[in-house]
Amino acid sequence: MKIATYNVNGIKARLPRLIEWLTETQPDIVCLQELKSSDETIPVADVEAAGYFGVYHGQKGFNGVAILGKGEMPSLIRKGLDGEPEDEHSRYIEADIFGIRVGGLYLPNGNPQPGPKFDYKLRWMERLQARAAELLALEVPVVLAGDYNVIPTDADIANPKAMADDALMQPESRAAYRRLQSLGLTDALEARHPKGRLWTYWDYQAGGWQRDAGFRIDHLLLSPEAADRLVDAGVDKDHRGREKASDHAATWIILD
Repeated sequence: MKIATYNVNGIKARLPRLIEWLTETQPDIVCLQELKSSDETIPVADVEAAGYFGVYHGQKGFNGVAILGKGEMPSLIRKGLDGEPEDEHSRYIEADIFGIRVGGLYLPNGNPQPGPKFDYKLRWMERLQARAAELLALEVPVVLAGDYNVIPTDADIANPKAMADDALMQPESRAAYRRLQSLGLTDALEARHPKGRLWTYWDYQAGGWQRDAGFRIDHLLLSPEAADRLVDAGVDKDHRGREKASDHAATWIILD
């Protein structure tokens, strides 16, 4: 079973690239982020024509997440996280599909830091940790996949000094990510590629793609029941180099 996460950076703007990727790689389960589209304007029919059925949590202009199933509709569990009722950002969606509990997430960026946006990021991570603990208590295969907007270590970025002041690399962000792992979640890419230098994002600015100056912020965290089935993990890097591509590349795992 192949499970992928893909920040499309605008589902309508990147629709040709998304359909192309789905057709070529045929993942069984897909988590999408940054749809930048309301539920009413998401191109559902085009996605279904490619053989994928989904549950969506859209938002006009920014954010937005979805979970897709190949040939099967995911069973929606929830949209959003508890703990902050006034939070209207569409950043979390959860569903059951093919015997897997999947949480798709788009974690806040947090810049500029320090400031209210960084504070919101850290609070959001605390809320995610609380939900992750609840999911682990179910003792079922769980995959929490998405754009975490956290660079876990210096080995996960080509040039650590260039982003030393960025919210993605702050000690507080990294500590919150480690706390998620300490619950019993396995970082699938880290497990399969322990030496790092496996990027999932390349900035459009300053020739990031051309210089391969990327970093890893798209993660799939697995419960013990899912981690025991982990066969492989990787990044569809070549799709990042295509015309009008997202600045992220799809990141995936294979479970036995």
